[in-house]
Amino acid sequence: MSKELIRLQNCCMAFDDELVLKDMNLYIKDKEFLTLLGPSGCGKTTTLRIIGGFTTPTSGDVLFDGVRINDVPPFKRQINTVFQKYALFPHLNVFENIAFGLRMKKIPDPDNPKRMVKLAEEEIQNRVMEMLEIISLKGFEHRKIDALSGGQQQRVAIARALVNQPKVLLLDEPLGALDLKLRKDMQIELKKIQQQVGITFVYVTHDQEEALTMSDTIVVMDKGTIQQIGTPEDIYNEPKNAFVADFIGESNIIDGLMVEDGVVQMYGKKFSCVDGGFAPNEPVDVVIRPEDIDIVPVSQGQLTGTVTSVTFKGMQYDIIVDFRGFKWLIQTTDHSPVGAKIGVKIDPDGFHIMKKSDYSGKFGDYSSYSEEYDELSDATEDEEEPPEGESDEE
Repeated sequence: MSKELIRLQNCCMAFDDELVLKDMNLYIKDKEFLTLLGPSGCGKTTTLRIIGGFTTPTSGDVLFDGVRINDVPPFKRQINTVFQKYALFPHLNVFENIAFGLRMKKIPDPDNPKRMVKLAEEEIQNRVMEMLEIISLKGFEHRKIDALSGGQQQRVAIARALVNQPKVLLLDEPLGALDLKLRKDMQIELKKIQQQVGITFVYVTHDQEEALTMSDTIVVMDKGTIQQIGTPEDIYNEPKNAFVADFIGESNIIDGLMVEDGVVQMYGKKFSCVDGGFAPNEPVDVVIRPEDIDIVPVSQGQLTGTVTSVTFKGMQYDIIVDFRGFKWLIQTTDHSPVGAKIGVKIDPDGFHIMKKSDYSGKFGDYSSYSEEYDELSDATEDEEEPPEGESDEE
């Protein structure tokens, strides 16, 4: 088990009396890939800047290896940062860009510890070549920066930050300037680099796919507060509230009642689920992921609806289905034409039940906020009787 390396303790940050970070408590483990994820303005970059020393919190403490570092300047922290704008030196080649920090660095003279000396050229050569190997740019050392692709420039920026052997690398949306295919390639590359160098990466993004692909731990933020911390699997499969469910992946979020443990009620019908621990008949938010819904013949459906929209996405179809005026998104490899009446079936583990929160009613089925669907609210007349095996009495 990795030890704790960084802790933010009751950190608040205000700009012009506006609180942008509210009582932040977070710890980051050694050798962990942790991602701060959230929409613009949620406080994720402010959090990163506090860790890096570029911003001092209005209140609260920043601890590194158990030592308070609030007043330690960035250049004295064992932390380096890669920004979205790489700020590489265009007049220097790849080797010299990476070596720049090493050439500035001074270490105690082995013969006279009170005297500071520059690193030996051999040491610089070895460390830069090692970095070029790690970022898969061996043979590019004499290449000019403007002769590199965006992805190659990004790797040079990472190597320049890593060559000084920090304990932590901070990355502020470093893939933002790259095209989609290159972003996907670099997500895998970044995770590989992090595992190779074996240090802590703290990554900021608003891109949920990046967070799910690379992270050991995801911290979901909104309005200056942490909404949920967990593994990518936990965050996706067990969202804590409607904001997290909506922000991570696609979700159908429906008002429900938790009748009892293992039984949830929606649209006046009862469904088996695997959740428990709620009060009898407690109002809840029900999350159903689009890929957890099976299309079946009407006679076998737990619910019956009308297809109002079909979008081909390559590996699947995104189908909007109208259930009594509520629009659900279903992702399936089976094609159903617009206007078709279909049945749907959801296994008990396809329901995720969440307690009501401040975000309840703000996210979810399209009909809760899209007037454009009003004229499509033609959900089935043949739903009065529950399908076989799904009576209200179960």
